[in-house]
Amino acid sequence: MNSLSLDISNAAVSESQLAAMTVEADESLGKVLQATGAGSDFLGWVRLPSETLKSDLVDRICDTASRLRSSCDTVVCIGIGGSYLGAKAVIEALKDTFTPTKPEILFAGQNIGEDYLAELTDYLAGKRFGIIVISKSGTTTEPAIAFRILKAMLEEKVGKAEAARLIVAVTDASRGALRSLATDEGYDTFVIDDNVGGRFSVLSPVGLLPIAVAGFDIRALLSGAADMQTACANPGSPAQLYAKTRNALYRDGKKIEILVNYHPKLHFFGEWWKQLYGESEGKDHKGIFPAAVDNSTDLHSMGQWIQDGERIIFETVISVEEQHRTVVIPADSDNLDGLNYIAGKRVDHVNKMAELGTRLAHIDGGVPNMLVSVDSLNEYSLGSLIYFFEMACGISGYLLGVNPFNQPGVEDYKRNMFALLAKPGYEEQTAAIRARLGE
Repeated sequence: MNSLSLDISNAAVSESQLAAMTVEADESLGKVLQATGAGSDFLGWVRLPSETLKSDLVDRICDTASRLRSSCDTVVCIGIGGSYLGAKAVIEALKDTFTPTKPEILFAGQNIGEDYLAELTDYLAGKRFGIIVISKSGTTTEPAIAFRILKAMLEEKVGKAEAARLIVAVTDASRGALRSLATDEGYDTFVIDDNVGGRFSVLSPVGLLPIAVAGFDIRALLSGAADMQTACANPGSPAQLYAKTRNALYRDGKKIEILVNYHPKLHFFGEWWKQLYGESEGKDHKGIFPAAVDNSTDLHSMGQWIQDGERIIFETVISVEEQHRTVVIPADSDNLDGLNYIAGKRVDHVNKMAELGTRLAHIDGGVPNMLVSVDSLNEYSLGSLIYFFEMACGISGYLLGVNPFNQPGVEDYKRNMFALLAKPGYEEQTAAIRARLGE
C-alpha cells in the first residue's frame, strides 16, 4: 500500500477549473502510458520499477555493490545532472546526517571546479577508492575531465588490472567512448537504456548502483515506485491531480513553484526535483520556474519574499509524518530563553507547528499551497515520491504543450564553450565567437 497522499484543498483552484481540464489531462496521461506524444522514445522509465523488480538486474547490481563495498573505503560517483542528482538525493535522505556511509559515497564530474578536484584527489590519496562513472557518451565535458583525472590516479595507485576491477561504468549498450573504453579495459558495466533520459534515470542502474553501494535497500525503493506506478496507471491518480492543479495555477498567472521541505535531509531531493521539472518544462518560452527552499531555515532568508512579494508563486510542501529518532526539549529552572512552555515536547512537534503555521500564513498571504505527505523517510516512501513526481512531470509537460523529454536549450552553452576552447571541429564557431568578443 502506498504511503503518499496529496492535499490540494488550499491550492486556490476550483473544482470547476479542474473539471474543465479533465479531457486534456486524460489525453496527457494517455500520451505517457501509451507513448503517443512528443518524445515518446524516452518513456522507458514509465514501467521501469515493475520491470526491474521482475528481472535479475537488482541481483546483479547488489553483487557489484557488495564487491565495491568490500574493496573500498570511498566510492566516487562521476556524473552530472540526472547522472548524480537522483542518487545524491536518495542517499542524503537516508543516511545519518553526520556519519558517512560505509563506504563513503562522494561525487565528482558535476562541476568544473579546479579546487574541488584538487581537494578531492588530496582526500583520496590515503583511501582505498573505487569509481562509478556514469555517462551515455563518455564525452560530456564535466564528468570526462573528472574521470580522466581519477582514473589515472587510481591506476597509478593500484595498477591497471586492479583499477579495472574497481571501476564500474554505467553507459550505453553499444556506442560511445565510455562503452569502448569499458570493453577494452574490462570494466564491469551496466546499461543506460536509450529510452530513459538522464533526469528520469534514478530508478535505473544510474541511481540504483550508487544507492546500493551506500548500503540502502534498492528493492524497497523500487517497490515503492512500482506501487506508485500501479496507482498512476488510471485517471484520477495523485500524480495526475498534481499535474492538473499546477497547470491550472500556471494558467492563472502563477509562474513560480516552490518545493518546500521541513526535513533537512530533503535538500538534495529539491535539487533533483528542480532539474526534473526545469529541464522538462522550460521550453518554447513556457514553463513554471521550479525553486526549492529548506524550512524552517529559509524562512529566515526567503520567508519575507514568499509572504509579501509578488503574487506569482505557489508552494508544494513535502511533509514527513514520522521521524526515526526522538528528541524531547528539557525544562530549565531559569528559563532564560523562555522555552519552558514547550518543555516536554518533541522537537518534531515544534517543527510540525512551524510547518502548519507557515502554510497558514502563506495561504492567508495569497500563496496557493499543495501538501504532499509521506509517512517517513525510508526507501519505500522515497521510491513512491520519485515516481509520483516523474509521472506528474510527464503529464504536466503535455498539459503545458511542450515535449517533456527533450532538452534542446542545454546544447547552446556547450557550443559556445567548445568554440571558446577551440575544440577541433568548431573552427567556424571559434572564429565567430572571437570576432564577437573583439579578439
